[in-house]
Amino acid sequence: MPELPEVEVARRALEEHCVGKRIVRCSAADDTKVIDGVAPPRLEAALVGRTISAARRKGKNLWLALDSPPFPSFQFGMAGAIYIKGVELSKYKRSAVSPTEEWPLKYSKLLVVMDDGLEFSFTDKRRFAKIRFLDNPEAVPPISELGPDALFEPLHLDDFVESLSRKKAPIKALLLDQSFISGIGNWIADEVLYQVIEKSLEVGCNSSQYPENWIFHSREKKPGKAFVEGKKIDFITVGGRTSAYVPELQKLDGIDATASRAKISKEQSKSNKAAREVDDDEEEAKPAKRGRKQLVKATHEIQEDEEDTKASKRGRKQPAKTSKGSWKKAHHSSEGSGDDDSDDEAVDKVVAEQGKRRDPKQPAEAKSSSDKGGSAAPAKRPQRKKRQL
Repeated sequence: MPELPEVEVARRALEEHCVGKRIVRCSAADDTKVIDGVAPPRLEAALVGRTISAARRKGKNLWLALDSPPFPSFQFGMAGAIYIKGVELSKYKRSAVSPTEEWPLKYSKLLVVMDDGLEFSFTDKRRFAKIRFLDNPEAVPPISELGPDALFEPLHLDDFVESLSRKKAPIKALLLDQSFISGIGNWIADEVLYQVIEKSLEVGCNSSQYPENWIFHSREKKPGKAFVEGKKIDFITVGGRTSAYVPELQKLDGIDATASRAKISKEQSKSNKAAREVDDDEEEAKPAKRGRKQLVKATHEIQEDEEDTKASKRGRKQPAKTSKGSWKKAHHSSEGSGDDDSDDEAVDKVVAEQGKRRDPKQPAEAKSSSDKGGSAAPAKRPQRKKRQL
């Protein structure tokens, strides 16, 4: 997510390359979720012919002062970014665009062409950014609701301490509160609490040039594998955001700290339990797959025997529908052909029949015969009467 350094780098680039130039062409995307409060065609028409007099910023918001109002303002959201054709701006790893990409960029929301041929574009891949057209951007939300800018309006130490004394929120959550101090985001807050930083602007937000002793480089590593200068980095949740800190150097106490540790421990336990259950399920599935073919084969053989028995009871021998040998051949050819459902139905039927036979609630006659000793003799088949010739 773009924070104060990324937005400030964009502001400086626009001020260096665009101030004093006139807009000759403009193209706004038909995206009313990003272009807020003004129709794209009206925005295009209103910008053409205007001269850029300054580039302003407060917190994570940027706007262009023109020769007369209204002015376009840009709220960067989760993935907003400014790009100038042929000019290298930020190399921030979450928003950098390759120089080889097509122009205008795929996710361009506003393309502006200056009178000297220079072009710049405001892009947003995730559509959480906002482009507004306002008479006085500083007088209306969201900019009017922001606290002092962390770079341009730093608090004096005494004022900062006094402000902290009136707050009950954790220091990390307070730094993320844009009405308290504007421009500080999640990763900046962690660095501020670990050490004072200005280097990000010096290197143009090129994250590859950030000092190696910054937590930033280990933010996306898993717990237990994140270190800075050999010291372990822990991750907790503060103000609803994942927060990185170094326990060896930064003291963590209070109810929020205990709750955060307990929450992380609980989440890790759930994750480990889920992983073990997946492994157990896979192990149980292996013998089940091996035994399934044997069970299906036995089921078919039982069905064949039942067919033979029924035929003999009717007094005429009927060949089984499918011999054992032919069943093997048929089963072999049908593997993977979608016959598994019929096999499952056959298995379920045989298991159900066997369950009925083993049911203790059997007929009284069968129970009494078994009580008298031994199994009941099979019923004799009635003899046919001989015909008189």
